[in-house]
Amino acid sequence: MKKILSVLVCFVLTLSIHAQREIKTEEGFTPNVGVLVSMLNDMKNRVEYTVKDLDVESTDFLLDENANSIGTLILHLAATEKFYQVYTFEGREFNDKEKEVWGTRMSMGDEARKQFKGKPISEYLDVFTKVREKTLEYLKEKDDDWLASTPEGYRMNNHWSWYHVMEHQSSHLGQILLIKKRIPKN
Repeated sequence: MKKILSVLVCFVLTLSIHAQREIKTEEGFTPNVGVLVSMLNDMKNRVEYTVKDLDVESTDFLLDENANSIGTLILHLAATEKFYQVYTFEGREFNDKEKEVWGTRMSMGDEARKQFKGKPISEYLDVFTKVREKTLEYLKEKDDDWLASTPEGYRMNNHWSWYHVMEHQSSHLGQILLIKKRIPKN
């Protein structure tokens, strides 16, 4: 029990060392949008810090035949964020062309295991970064009233949608940390 507690404390300290440790409004955004941006960027930084030094073999590692690789999970995070871009900023879901590009990244599974391997972690992070840059462009044009609004015909307000993006990334960060810990040491 003492060993488990020690490992847990080390894990929390490792994550907090690379966290910004302050939630504040990012410049260039309205107050609530700026706080959201601060949190989204902190989460993305944690994901990047966790995977940035992985080699291709580690990026492709699968816990078992039904698992997703870290590379695929990074693409999944980008795809989810891309979906919420079109959902909240354009008031729609993916069109056919977008489904072609993002569908496998969203659903993962067998097709993703075949398609997404053999690439350096930087390629996956570049996709994630490009999606985030677009999110920030969109959010600069929005204000706190937009964030609090619920689009007609939708069940959730924009703030909840973007909270979900962040908590989704947090959940998969935990999965990535577990996978990373299980990668065989050479």
